[in-house]
Amino acid sequence: MGKKKSAFSRHSAGDKAFLITGYVLLGLFVLAIVIPVIYIIIASFMDPITLQNKGIVFDLEKWTLTAYERVMGNKQIWIGFKNAMVYSLLFTFLSVLITMLCAYPMSRADFKGRGFFNTLFMITMFFGGGLIPTYLLISSLGMLDSMWAVILPGAFSVWNMTIARTYYRGIPTELREAADVDGANELTFYFKILLPVCTPIIAVLALWQFVGMWNSYFDAMIYLNSSSKQPLQLVMRAILIQNQPESGMIADMQSTAQRAQLAELLKYATIIISSFPLMFMYPFFQKYFDTGIMAGSVKG
Repeated sequence: MGKKKSAFSRHSAGDKAFLITGYVLLGLFVLAIVIPVIYIIIASFMDPITLQNKGIVFDLEKWTLTAYERVMGNKQIWIGFKNAMVYSLLFTFLSVLITMLCAYPMSRADFKGRGFFNTLFMITMFFGGGLIPTYLLISSLGMLDSMWAVILPGAFSVWNMTIARTYYRGIPTELREAADVDGANELTFYFKILLPVCTPIIAVLALWQFVGMWNSYFDAMIYLNSSSKQPLQLVMRAILIQNQPESGMIADMQSTAQRAQLAELLKYATIIISSFPLMFMYPFFQKYFDTGIMAGSVKG
């Protein structure tokens, strides 16, 4: 018996060239992501003077924990971390809940007024009130300097609702018919039957919203005044600004140079610290990206 041909060898010459080109481009894309990450991780441990003069070196004697000691020794870091976690978790829960509840009636063909609400939602995707009207609205609602000013305004995303609505439409109608036969009402069907089936899209939306809120700082900078309510990103920004050389500092050039070197080192350390929760949670959500939409939900 002859040797069994591999899947790649069975492709035509054109398909092989296409696959090889795709693999090469994918490899370059991965390298473009991995190499900067490795550089940032190593640079965050290096002595600022060595990093500035020689670049990356693998002599452990030239490595230091100064940046992490400076960052982690700041009590405001822990306050910002707690605030960012609370804001992100609350925002993710409310956003996914509102999005899924709104998308369900919009996916039903028997929902009267679906066209009107769909048009209304689409308008908000292209037109907004702007910063000043939004600030005045938040102020009139009494939400200034409160976490709800950061969480509530962006809790509903029309784009996410559209994705969830499309997901709902892909669910076989046999699932609803089977629930009717078993005597399940609308609430029982939605929360006990439909939502468990929607775990993949819920996980994807939750990851998107958590990452978006975790990396957000502009709304907090505009609406929050108390330092005790600032999220991690604002605290990190303040640390970097405080360690930047001030304009007009010419009396002590050595101090200016040291502050510039420390600011460069702190930049890398803050990137690692602020990215750690996202890197930790992503593997737990990855499995849902490839999960089948209706695997095992309807018996044949």
